[in-house]
Parts: sequence; structure tokens; C-alpha cells
Amino acid sequence: MIPRYSRPELAGLWEDKYRFELWLEIELAACAAMERASWGGVPAGTAAKVKAAAAGKLDPQRILTIEATTRHDVIAFLTHVEELAGEPARWLHLGMTSSDVLDTCLAIQTSRALDQILVRVDALKAALAAKARAHATTPMIGRSHGIHAEPVTAGLTFARWHAEVERARVRIVAAREAIEVGKIAGAVGVYGNLDPAIEADALGALGLVPETVATQIVQRDRHAEVFCALALLGTAIEQIALGVRHWQRTEVGEAEEGFGKGQKGSSAMPHKKNPILSENLTGLARLLRSYAQAGLEDVALWHERDISHSSVERVAMPDATILADFMTVRATGLVEGLVVHAARMKANLDRTGELYFSEAVLLALVKTGLARQEAYVLVQRNALAAVDEAAADGQVGAKPGRFRALLAADADVASRIGSQLDEIFDLDHHLRHAPAILERALGKATP
Repeated sequence: MIPRYSRPELAGLWEDKYRFELWLEIELAACAAMERASWGGVPAGTAAKVKAAAAGKLDPQRILTIEATTRHDVIAFLTHVEELAGEPARWLHLGMTSSDVLDTCLAIQTSRALDQILVRVDALKAALAAKARAHATTPMIGRSHGIHAEPVTAGLTFARWHAEVERARVRIVAAREAIEVGKIAGAVGVYGNLDPAIEADALGALGLVPETVATQIVQRDRHAEVFCALALLGTAIEQIALGVRHWQRTEVGEAEEGFGKGQKGSSAMPHKKNPILSENLTGLARLLRSYAQAGLEDVALWHERDISHSSVERVAMPDATILADFMTVRATGLVEGLVVHAARMKANLDRTGELYFSEAVLLALVKTGLARQEAYVLVQRNALAAVDEAAADGQVGAKPGRFRALLAADADVASRIGSQLDEIFDLDHHLRHAPAILERALGKATP
């Protein structure tokens, strides 16, 4: 991933130096397990000697130079370790194949990356929860098809986003468990020159468990699960970004991204304040989802393995984890810095002229014994009349109080529910369940 969309803390997990150090750790774990089991003739103290000679002294550039000749990364690595440790290094990689090292390393890197991402997800959840509570009772118009529907609260919107991010978190935790699987089972995974007890001991020391049935590799449905979980996290973030982009439109103006001192919105138009963070996150979500498709394509491989997955993962797994981490941090900053214009939310709500109570009026008529479709016609003719009057005066929605007045003047309506109109047109009653929904989403222990 390019530096622009990377944070050093996460990107560092995928650097050559870190990867080679993990390879050494894996080889030493296997060697030490063989020593403990008195297996394969490995002399006691071998792992300690290699560690003393090579740990912290690996030269990534030297390994890459050797690889230019060997055209094999693990052989190049082992050659360099032999240069550093001498004779004891001959006991490394005993009975193992390259994928034992590569797949076990990938599991560790991915697991540690997901750990960092989960920390960032929790910060995003906290930011959403804080905004939800701050605007728990801030009324705003709900929209369907982009058109005013019925009132909600701004807090419920933040709570909805919080709930989706929480579901993304659950999936990442599950994917982390799925990927914490290694393999030290040799070529095609049948322990032909190894022993399952060696694998279990070595992987246990690394915090992993053995693949249930390995081939030459760990099975790639595990990796696909990670990609899909990250893609859905990115999509949850895009939900937030898309909401902010709509809110910040000039015609809506219900919220806007924070705008720092000295910040510029346009090279040509000094008045502009654009939702650049949200638009950026929308684009990055598209990219993150593309890695899920690549991961799914990697699952089906020839026989006990081929390496068509390898080239994909060398790019996709670092990029996907780095990008998901970056997006989550950026989304957290977006939410924390978001400026909510409660007065504009109320003004937009009022532009509808209480037309949003049309369903309540409809149901009240039905309860009087009127057929639903007849009731619908009565309500619609008054609602559309209010809309047409406002449109004739260049307004959107309905003039304040006009819908209610038309209903009160309609004999077919007033004769049935005229005395109930004040009760029906009660915003507080309409939103009475909002606090309970918010608590259901956030939980009482959520900040």
C-alpha cells in the first residue's frame, strides 16, 4: 500500500525485516521442538546457538541478493542464516517445506494485523457511541429513496452505524480465529519426514494451532474469510461516509466534516468546504472490497497445492490489512470531528410541513372502521394538495400547518378523527421508542 494510505504501526508488520525475523522464529521453534522430543538427531542447544548467532542480525538486503541467484526466497533466507550461524544452522528446516515457514508466518502477521485493526475498530465504535448519545433526541427527517419519509433522531443514525461496525468487529474476531493456524507438516502435509507432535509443540510456542488437514499449504478459505471480514468493515465505514456526504450537500446542510484552520476546499473556489474525507473513504472501500474477490479466487487450487495464490497474497494481504487500518483511523477522526447542525436538521424536518404524519392519520382512519384503501385516498388527496400549494409558491414540501388544516377542513376526515388531530400530530409520541432503540444498539456499558 502506498504511504499516503498507510500507518507505520501496521505497515511495519509486512516489511521484509519483520518477515525474515518471523521466519527465523518459526525455524527456531521447530528446531527447539525437535530438541525437546529428541527427534531427528538434532543436538541439544542447537536452536539457542542459532538464535545467538542470527537473531537481530539478519540482513534483508543480503537475503534478497542471494534470492536473485537462487530464485527461491526461503532457500536464500536459510543460506544467509548459515552464513551467520555456521554449522548449527544445518539442523534448521529439517523435514520441512517452504510453505511450512511461509504460511505459518502469514498467519502470525495477519493475526497481529487484525489485533491492531480491532483496537482501531473499538475507537471508531466509541466515537460513534459518543455522537449517538450526544444527539439521542435531536430530531431529523428520515429519508427513503432520498425523499422525506418520517422523523428519526440523529442519534439513531449514529447508533445504526455503531451496530454495523460492531457486526464487522465480530466478523474480524472470527476471521482472526480462523487464520491463527499454521503448518509444519512437510511436503503435501503428511509428516513424511516429520512428526505431528513436533508441529503441535512448535506451533503452540508461536500461539497457533495446526491446520486440520493440510496439503502443502494451509487452506485458503481461511484467508478468504479475513479478506471478506475486512471488506465488510470497509463497507460499514462507507455507510458512514455516504451519510456524511449527503448531510454536507448544500441543499441539506445537516452536518459537515470538521474544517481546520488554514484548510482549503478548492484551488479555484475559495468558498468551498468539501467532504473530502468521506469521499476518500468511499473510494478506498471500493479498493478494499476488491481484495475480497481476489481472496475468494485463491481458495481453489490444483491438487495438494499450486502457487497461483502466492502472488496475489503478497500484495493483497498487506494492502488489505494496511488499508482497513488506515480507513478505520480516518473514519474515527471523521466522526469525532463531525459538526452536527441540529437547527438545520429541525429546519429540514419543518420543510415537510408535518406531511410525515400521513401514516399516523391513515391508521387513525382505519381504526374508525374505514377501509384502508379508502383511508389512503383521503389522506393522499390532502397531502398532495398541501404539496401543490407549496410548489406554486416555489417551496418544497408543505407550508407549516397546512396539511393539518386541510385535514381538519375535509369533512370525510374531520367527521372521523377531527378531535384526534393534535394527538396524531405529536412528534414526541412518534419518537418515543428512540431511546430504547439507541440503548439496544449501544448497550449500557458502551461509552
